[in-house]
Amino acid sequence: MASDIALQTVGAQKSALSGLLPTQTPTVSPWKPAYGVYFNLANNKSFIYFTDLNNSNFFNGTNCTGECLNYITITKGSYISRIDSYLGAVATSIINPISITFKRPNSSAIFSYSDGTSITGFDYIQITISSQRGAVALIKIYPSGRVQVN
Repeated sequence: MASDIALQTVGAQKSALSGLLPTQTPTVSPWKPAYGVYFNLANNKSFIYFTDLNNSNFFNGTNCTGECLNYITITKGSYISRIDSYLGAVATSIINPISITFKRPNSSAIFSYSDGTSITGFDYIQITISSQRGAVALIKIYPSGRVQVN
């Protein structure tokens, strides 16, 4: 599951960099191709792949409305157990919904809370995927745009 989430994140980055035009109509002009993933620990069995139609750097919508391109359900007993920002070895828990957005022409990641507040001052964001059997996988997303699965 961690690989699937990482692949969807990299897919958002590739869609933005390639200039993929959305099927929906952007609400700002000029619109820069921007795509991302949205995580909400209140619903830790899913996440959303979206296009940022108003270049706000965060997901506008609920479930799969508005900017949503794909509502991905996490299956087989896995779930998102934690989202933390790391500065060195110090972890700070993120409990608010977050969006990780990529905007053309940069490959870097933009991290935002659902109210539009930017998340800055960290080395990477780590998403922890747990299973009912106790297995744990880690996804690290760096501001540079690098995505790593451990």
